[in-house]
Amino acid sequence: MIIDISQPLGPGMAGFPGDAPFAEGWTSRIGPSCPVNVAHVALSVHCGTHADAPLHYDERGAPVAALPLDPFIGPCRVVDARGRGALCQPEEIRGALVGAPPRILIRLMERPEPTVWPIGFRALAPATVELLAAHRATLVGIDTPSVDPETSQTLPAHHACRRAGMRILENLVLAHVVPGDYELIALPLKFANLDASPVRAVLRRAPAVDQRPTTADG
Repeated sequence: MIIDISQPLGPGMAGFPGDAPFAEGWTSRIGPSCPVNVAHVALSVHCGTHADAPLHYDERGAPVAALPLDPFIGPCRVVDARGRGALCQPEEIRGALVGAPPRILIRLMERPEPTVWPIGFRALAPATVELLAAHRATLVGIDTPSVDPETSQTLPAHHACRRAGMRILENLVLAHVVPGDYELIALPLKFANLDASPVRAVLRRAPAVDQRPTTADG
């Protein structure tokens, strides 16, 4: 069973304030003189569900095409860590990391609305990233727009991921996913010079995986 955890891309979708909006159009349409439809798009590479590359927050960081693909494919754990605090703290996920695979997807919000920007969205405390690193996580994914608050100027959670060599997925859709263990497939496009890429993120349920709910309490 495949579970799509990607946001749809389309006109009117919300983006980071000041970022380039999504736009689409048709270069050609099927008609008497044309046998095909051909579309074109313009968008920020941070639109919808996407992977950040180190170049996004480090002037000397690698672009998305240079990232190894291994972290984006393989066993993962979905953890429900919804809460009231502005930052998800280590104690809110610690119990869910026992025996966890190296990819952790964290639900932080009730349900995303792609056309509404989630002002004051929940993000990750740097100490939470450090806890994931201590568990040898190679990737962290969240269902909010950024691992750091939208007002952050120093991006401490991003840089904690950089120090740990941890890949980042943002704007996942996890509200319909039962917490537990899955296989993640979320490959970024091979943009040679860019700082991020949209991904089509999916989960595949492995028959042998224990699907008992995994929450912050274990």
